Amino acid sequence: MRKFCLLAVFISPLACAQVVSVETNSLMRLPNTASTLQLERLEVADYGTLLIPSNVTEVTVDELHLGREARIAIVPGEQALALKVRKAQLSEGSQITSRGAPGTYQKAARSGRNLDLQIKALNAAQLLVDARGGAGAPGFVGLDGANGQEPGCTWGQAGRGADGSDGSDGQPGAPGALVKLAVPHDYPAERIKVQVAGGAGGVAGPGGKPGAGGKAKGCLVYQTEGGKSGRPGADGQPGPAGAAGSVTVQRL
Repeated sequence: MRKFCLLAVFISPLACAQVVSVETNSLMRLPNTASTLQLERLEVADYGTLLIPSNVTEVTVDELHLGREARIAIVPGEQALALKVRKAQLSEGSQITSRGAPGTYQKAARSGRNLDLQIKALNAAQLLVDARGGAGAPGFVGLDGANGQEPGCTWGQAGRGADGSDGSDGQPGAPGALVKLAVPHDYPAERIKVQVAGGAGGVAGPGGKPGAGGKAKGCLVYQTEGGKSGRPGADGQPGPAGAAGSVTVQRL
C-alpha cells in the first residue's frame, strides 16, 4: 500500500492518487477514521484479504482488481455498506464477503451486513458474494452430578450419586444480509453467486454426567452395598436457523 496516499485520503481527498495494494497472502485493514473512502485503484493480490471496518459506510473505487482466491471482507455492522466500482477484474475464486459473526457464550450471533454493490464494468468468470448470517452460540453444558458418599462400617449405607443437570438449548442463528447488486446488462446471470442464508442454529448443550454412587465397602461385621448412580442430564435442543436474507439484481 502507498502509505502517503492512503493518509491523504483522510486529510484531503484530492491530495494525490489514492491507491491501496494488499500483498499476496497478507491481511490489511482499512483505517476506521472516516466513514467514506474514495480510491483510484484497489488491488488485492492472490490469497490476500482487505478488511473494511464496520464504521465505513461507502467505498468508491475507479479500478478494482482481486487476484486468485483474494477477498474483500466486510466487518458486520448496523449500517449497510455501499461499494461502488467503475471497473472490476476478478480472478478465479475471489469473492466479497459480508458475513455475520458467529455467536459466543457472551455475545449473540450477528447478521450479515447489508450490502449495496454496484459494478459498472465487470470482467470475471464469477461474481461471488457471501453474506450469510452468523451461526448461533452453542448451548451450555449441563453440570455433572456429585458422587455419592461412601458408607461407614458402623452406620448407614452408600449414598446415591446426584443427577447431572440438563444442558441448555443452542441459540438462534443470525439472519442473512440484504444484498442489492447493480451489474452490467450483458453480464450472465448464471455467473452471479450470492449466498444470503441465515446462520445455522447453535448446537445443543450436552447434559451433565451422572454422579457415581458410593462404593461398596467390606467390614468385619457386615458388608455395605454400593449406592446407585444418578441420572444423566438431558441434552438441550439445537437452536433455530436464522432467517434468509434477500438478493436484488439490477442491470446497468
